[in-house]
Amino acid sequence: MKIIVDAFGGDNAPLEILKGAAAARKEYGCEIILCGDEAKIKACAREKSIDIEGMEIAHSEDVVLVEEDPRTILKEHKDSSMGLGLQLLAKGEGDAFVTAGSTGAVVLGGTFLVKRIKGVKRAAFASLLPSDEGRFMLMDCGANLNCSSATLDMFAKMATIYMEKVEGVENPRVALANIGVEENKGTEILVETHQLMKNAPYNFVGNLEARDIPVGGADIVICEGFTGNIILKMYEGVARVIFKNIKRIFKKSILSKLAIPFLLRGLVEFRKKMDYKEFGGAPLMGISKPIIKAHGSSDKRAFKNAIRQAIHYAESGAIEEITKLAKKEEIEEDDE
Repeated sequence: MKIIVDAFGGDNAPLEILKGAAAARKEYGCEIILCGDEAKIKACAREKSIDIEGMEIAHSEDVVLVEEDPRTILKEHKDSSMGLGLQLLAKGEGDAFVTAGSTGAVVLGGTFLVKRIKGVKRAAFASLLPSDEGRFMLMDCGANLNCSSATLDMFAKMATIYMEKVEGVENPRVALANIGVEENKGTEILVETHQLMKNAPYNFVGNLEARDIPVGGADIVICEGFTGNIILKMYEGVARVIFKNIKRIFKKSILSKLAIPFLLRGLVEFRKKMDYKEFGGAPLMGISKPIIKAHGSSDKRAFKNAIRQAIHYAESGAIEEITKLAKKEEIEEDDE
């Protein structure tokens, strides 16, 4: 398995990216192609004693900055560390691509350089998040601000395949994020989507309110990217506040400090369960080859886990199943 890595994408690049790539290579036995400035990669590895022996380096001195127009990935920054990596993936020189760089740039680069699966009209980010029951997939998390009911339905179908093939969830429950559980709640698009999903082949369990998402009311929560990104960022913010206050409580008095050894194991397990770094990144679903978008602030552990996720996605056969599904639906539309 060969993973293409954008060595200069993210807030902590290239240091944490190189550390994560080295850790993934050691733990998972995968091959790595590092995309970026060769001199800077080697200097960083040498200075921080990171073993990149045996990793290929695809040289590029250019980088797409987060604040730049994402469309520049198609022209001005086509040969940047991200652009070069996506082109290598499109040519079949690697099995998957991982980046912590610009979200907008990876959506456009994936769509136009690697290409969407034929029959899939919109690509979307699908993040795995913790719930009281374990984990669930939130899709879309920011690639599409507005979506038609047909697009949301396709998101549900792709997410179902991913959860079955990659996460091993049998017959995953699909819910539609909404402001109420009643069928007539929400916007016109959401009401229309609910009716469409009721008759879909996947396991649709109805509308799900935001307060019930963390409880574990579904294995997949579908929404347009605007709503999904708000849910995602709220999740991250609330988790930070919870852990900050837990620390404050234990530092409050000598008695609370004495309680730490008795509660430490449970607290460590809880932190691990809620930590986005454990989940890796978000697959860009609907693209013809595996692309994983790691968190922009990924450290060594988060990026290593993003590579693990890329390996599982590439090995699962999920993209092949989505391709078959899209082809079948195209034929059915033509027959109608």
